[in-house]
Amino acid sequence: MAESRAALVRQEEVAAGTLAFHFTRARAFDFQAGQNILLTLGDGSESRVFTIASAPHEPELMVATRMRDSTFKNRLKALAPGATVAIDGPNGMMVLHDDASRPAVFVAGGIGITPFLSMLRDARHRRLGHRITLFYSNRRASGAAFLAELQALEKAHAGFRLVSTLTEEGGQPIGDALLRRHVADLKEPAYYLAGPPGMTMDIQGMLADSGIAPDDVHCEEFYGY
Repeated sequence: MAESRAALVRQEEVAAGTLAFHFTRARAFDFQAGQNILLTLGDGSESRVFTIASAPHEPELMVATRMRDSTFKNRLKALAPGATVAIDGPNGMMVLHDDASRPAVFVAGGIGITPFLSMLRDARHRRLGHRITLFYSNRRASGAAFLAELQALEKAHAGFRLVSTLTEEGGQPIGDALLRRHVADLKEPAYYLAGPPGMTMDIQGMLADSGIAPDDVHCEEFYGY
């Protein structure tokens, strides 16, 4: 799709040090849950890739990011409502498989939750029949973006199970032991990983050691900037 313009509607804090930005959505902008966009600030000088955290049926586009003291993020945070950005996309192939008889396992580290929030909102809206287990790792509860919404989605969606772990509050890191505790047959699901590169590489290696085919593992890495 060609580049389009979007205006900031509002920003909100969704966890300690994490902001969500809501933008207007062009009428012709269509995407699949889990895809991403290239967002360019108004003067065209800087661009970054963001996964869309909102769902395809929603009227606004939402992205969320951990805030760091970088030029781009400081400028993004300083945007006033009504300020415009350029959006190129959608891009990316990490979208939920069509076969609802095959379960899905989502593994998210930190802000890697964004594609899965989109997918889960979409699955509930479309009443998809997939059985989905989300493993969501954060250091502390205060930094777990959208955790309350995910807990509410688990109660509202019979096919969705949330396994949240807080590693600095006694939680177990996501690995072979935790996966086997909650997934009866590791070879049955399709896997979707999103988070820091170190985490996603470790999980990919663990799944490979367990005999999971590479085509059954979909990965998106979230680098800091």
